[in-house]
Amino acid sequence: MKIDKDEFNKYVENNVFNTITEYNLIENNDNIMIGVSGGKDSILTLNMLHLYQQKSDIDFTLKAVCIDEGIAGYRNDGIKSAIENTKKLGIPLIVHSFKDTWGYDLDEISDLYKSTCMPCGVYRRYLLNKISDQEGADKIATGHNLDDEIQSFLMTFARNDQNKFSKFGPKLKRIHPKMTPRIKPLWQLPEKDVGLWCVINDIEIHDMECPYSQTSLRADIKMFLNMLEEEKKGIKQNIFNSFKKTFTQKQLEVELCMCEICNQATAQSPCNACRMTDEIRKMIS
Repeated sequence: MKIDKDEFNKYVENNVFNTITEYNLIENNDNIMIGVSGGKDSILTLNMLHLYQQKSDIDFTLKAVCIDEGIAGYRNDGIKSAIENTKKLGIPLIVHSFKDTWGYDLDEISDLYKSTCMPCGVYRRYLLNKISDQEGADKIATGHNLDDEIQSFLMTFARNDQNKFSKFGPKLKRIHPKMTPRIKPLWQLPEKDVGLWCVINDIEIHDMECPYSQTSLRADIKMFLNMLEEEKKGIKQNIFNSFKKTFTQKQLEVELCMCEICNQATAQSPCNACRMTDEIRKMIS
């Protein structure tokens, strides 16, 4: 089936712009920090926010940050994609690595935990928030799409991690002056359409899968959902619609303090990143 490029691009634009306006993701004078990995989701987010900046009446600024976890044969291509795409759009980019902050790459600690995604997630979230705070960002825009949200919801459901249910949705509120809230402009866009947009528009992206992703629960749930979608078309959208209409939970009020080691906001001091760093250094010393 032939796809009309202009019609498809308009569909993607409308989907993302409607999410931004419906949920008030961007406001006047916002400084938005975009998390850019170089993959399809973050590059589409980058392009859509740049387009929204040009077309909307809202005055806001854009910057981007790329986190280098230190994964040999994988991350360098993502950084290259992030640099090329931000340069093309004239958006400033900050590249910061695990090595810069903690003195070791993800590869060096990959066998210390059952899933390498665990330390990676802790460190990535820490750096995204720290750099966004240092840069005076009001919000962090991430490339989470509709499929990602369903997967995250089912993972949380399976683990009975009820504290995380309030974190779903396209926008989180600021709960501490040093905690930058997240927005998800692609929240209502299926993953297949993200990939198709990149192909149709001949956008250079980093399309390799992280070599550590297969150790995660997310990979299993993603594969399961894709299998269901093959058998029953539209099931992902049905799950998302049901979740959006029926599952609402207010964001919990959390009392935060400052980490005694790094001086970043945390629910408990030391923060997760500092506790994990101490644990890792003891294991590798």
